[in-house]
Amino acid sequence: MGKKIYSAYGHIKQLAEEELKGLKKAGVEAVIKMVPETLPEEVQKKMHIAKFDYPVATVDELVNYDGFLFGFATRYGSAPAQFKAFMDATGQLWFTGALKGKVAGVFQSSAGAGGGQESPALTFMPHFAHHGIAFVPMGHHPHLSVLTEARGGSFWGAGTLASTDGSRQPSTLEKELAEYQGEQFGKFVNRLQ
Repeated sequence: MGKKIYSAYGHIKQLAEEELKGLKKAGVEAVIKMVPETLPEEVQKKMHIAKFDYPVATVDELVNYDGFLFGFATRYGSAPAQFKAFMDATGQLWFTGALKGKVAGVFQSSAGAGGGQESPALTFMPHFAHHGIAFVPMGHHPHLSVLTEARGGSFWGAGTLASTDGSRQPSTLEKELAEYQGEQFGKFVNRLQ
């Protein structure tokens, strides 16, 4: 099981770690990897992009996994350029059908509730469709009906709200949704074995 993430400030990293807990609860062996950064080092420094100790993913290793949980921040309602560049490099895998029959889910962060918690999943669907990867949504969880606090996430996948300056960290409720998604996704992967 592969988990590919892009996390500039740590919000997606935190959710990925919760997703991993859920996957392990389901008995799935999984690893977290980052997609390659595309911004020049100078720009990363100016933007205060965080560095994490996760290995960098390669396109070729995607064939080694039964499924993927892709985590990324939203950029104007879709995945960031780093993730698009990673997926754009999968042309040879598409041509040979190497990812056909695998499964995937998504989780994301946005600055606010109107920042796109569902549209990144929707705009990522063409990658799955072209490869023959089946999308596995998170589905219902009671936390999605909570109206007493701001929270990210949707039926499409777990999520967090980061605020425009990135200062808001994932809440307990959002982390629980991520763990739940990981566990449900892991159970689905197990049924395919």
